[in-house]
Amino acid sequence: MKKKVDNKRIVVKIGSALLTNDGKGLNLLAMKIWAKQIAQLRKKDCEIILISSGAIAEGIKRLNLKACPHQLPELQATAAIGQMGLIQGWELVLSKHNIKSAQILLTHDDLRERKRYLNARSTILKLLEFKIVPVINENDTVVTDEIKLGDNDTLGALVANLVEAQLLIILTDQDGLYTDNPNDNPKATLIKNVVAGDPKILQLAGSESSKGMLGKGGMFTKVKAAERAARSGTATIIANGNEKNILTKIINGKKIGTYFASNTPRVAARKQWLANHLRAKGKILVDDGAAIALIKNQKSLLPVGVISTEGNYTRGELVSIYKNNGTEIARGLINYPAKEVKQILGATSKKIETVLGYRAEAELINRDNLVLMK
Repeated sequence: MKKKVDNKRIVVKIGSALLTNDGKGLNLLAMKIWAKQIAQLRKKDCEIILISSGAIAEGIKRLNLKACPHQLPELQATAAIGQMGLIQGWELVLSKHNIKSAQILLTHDDLRERKRYLNARSTILKLLEFKIVPVINENDTVVTDEIKLGDNDTLGALVANLVEAQLLIILTDQDGLYTDNPNDNPKATLIKNVVAGDPKILQLAGSESSKGMLGKGGMFTKVKAAERAARSGTATIIANGNEKNILTKIINGKKIGTYFASNTPRVAARKQWLANHLRAKGKILVDDGAAIALIKNQKSLLPVGVISTEGNYTRGELVSIYKNNGTEIARGLINYPAKEVKQILGATSKKIETVLGYRAEAELINRDNLVLMK
């Protein structure tokens, strides 16, 4: 970056490695340092949304456990106990700067279902209007597969999309993305500027399974999060949270960490929600003609261009649309359930009523409920 970062709404994600004492509960001293920096940013008229890990680590301490649990009920109970300490800690350190905070616990389902998505968005925006710092974490006590597969890097990207943030800052214990693993290759160099979504960059991030004991996401998930945030025009910086005054340095324009630029123009909140739906309920494979109609001509998806479909989705749920070569090209809300889509594959819109006995819509997915992935 060559100048000051002109951002008014910033999502800051702080990982477990920075917030905990090697798995022995929360590091309140570190939290005090973060609170001071957040206060400094707010003096620059920045709106801060905090994505905070650390609940499970704090729960381990409070339960006097020797290691992180592996069974789902134990993990959920540990997270519930630790969440109390996590929020108490943030409230304590932020209040020293006369900053009020609010707890928000989200699941991926909250950001997938349209009504809950809008409720979450409205609440966060109202908190920002009240000059409150939302402290957001995944609701580990009620999720099932998300507690094993989810991570706060992804959550940070989704929240950035949710509130239309200008910048997502992911703080970790690494300086950023390197050309190779710096622990194995002393010649590895830090990559300072990239375009989010570049396939070559993702290859440098390692594998999805490269995760720590307490943190659920490695560099791979951070790069994927930057890619997800970029879809709605949000830039991302991955930087070392151990560096002194890291947040103020970033906002003041110092070249630090890895900056992921977004080449995607900002899109409407509804389009963001569709593009960043975590788990589509089904897949639809389309022919070349339908792909051209969607991508180049900005048309709705008609049944005549559909080759096949997978999944047990119902009317109104999100499905992914793929080309013949396996590339996902779009996502949208389907007008017919899966069993009926199978019946009208390749049919013209005029024949829908003949086949099904009724016609809800002429399109499988209306253009207003569809967003392109590239």
